[in-house]
Amino acid sequence: MIELTHAAIRLLLVAGLIATAGLLPPLAAAHDAAMHTAARPARAELATAAAFGPDGTLYAVSKDGEHLQLFRSGDDGASWRGPLKVNARPEPIAADGDSQPRIAFNREGDLLVSWTKPLPRPYTGEIRLARLPAGGAAFDEPITVHRDRAEITHRFQNILAGPDGRVTAVWIDKRDQEAARGRKQPYRGAAIYAAVSADGGRSFAPENRVADHACECCRIALTADRDGTPIALWRHVFAPNERDHAIARLKPDGAPEAVARATFDRWQVDACPHHGPALAVDEAGTRHATWFNVREGEGRVFYGRIGAAGVEGQMPVGGPRAAHADIATADGVLAIVWKEFDGERNRLRGLRSTDGGRSFVPLELAATAGAADQPRLLARAGRLYAFWRQADEGFRLYPLP
Repeated sequence: MIELTHAAIRLLLVAGLIATAGLLPPLAAAHDAAMHTAARPARAELATAAAFGPDGTLYAVSKDGEHLQLFRSGDDGASWRGPLKVNARPEPIAADGDSQPRIAFNREGDLLVSWTKPLPRPYTGEIRLARLPAGGAAFDEPITVHRDRAEITHRFQNILAGPDGRVTAVWIDKRDQEAARGRKQPYRGAAIYAAVSADGGRSFAPENRVADHACECCRIALTADRDGTPIALWRHVFAPNERDHAIARLKPDGAPEAVARATFDRWQVDACPHHGPALAVDEAGTRHATWFNVREGEGRVFYGRIGAAGVEGQMPVGGPRAAHADIATADGVLAIVWKEFDGERNRLRGLRSTDGGRSFVPLELAATAGAADQPRLLARAGRLYAFWRQADEGFRLYPLP
């Protein structure tokens, strides 16, 4: 499986056009694009989780070697306390691109941190979680969320703590692909699995499969529906090989109520863009999403409202180099933020809507000459903030107007 950057996607699109014109065989064109992808430098490990705690404190978790470290700020990022080690014993940690640590607060106010622990075989891993009791001075010993211990892909996790006290974890899992391979049967992509904790993240029940045929390397969006039910959105591989998105509400045991197609761009590619979606549900229950796809030969970030009848109000977000958009809603305001390279600097840009996504006002929030993580949207007391880690400037918080 090839993981595609924006540059590699552009190369692949160009290669496809050349192949279509008869100047290169299709496989040679794709191979040439893949070689450019394989030669790219390693990503900076800047992936950082951030969230406001129940008392309004800003929390951030980032990687330092074989540890995750927790930082806390009581003045909206002007100063930070810490670090506090999340995992006392060192272990491998994935913290780049769509492999991100995640933060959630359970109903008791305990801080939960999840991450992927890479295993020796390429593209394999385990989903790990550690809990910091409310008012505690140290994290509990991390646990592995899933019962399956095969050295296969368990990666790209996300977690959600619900108002009913349950904690839901979701991830990409290749156990079914491995089983199909053993039977010498075809299997598209990977699977989505979920496990649920009824004790605040101390332990998890056996996992359930949410869906077969997910894309292998994209983050999973996970948020609460209007009634508190977890709802997941992920890049899916629809037959024969269309990399669109699927959506599902999850039952109390993590199994899906139903799996439905969410986007209809019909991008056909045998590769993963390493570029997952984001999802937010507003007060009226409308599902707002951002995602990356190639449509009519152009790779773009899109926004749209996901409904039973299809996508409403789909539109491109930013320019051709926009990437990794996040979306959130609070107190009648819908916001989108993303990073976009302008040829010299990475820029943090946004859109703000007060009419449910029917119209937007553009926002210019920040810029950096160095590398930067994907931006995060955070909500506190009805107001939205953009959190952005920059290689040169560190953690930064930007209130949205």
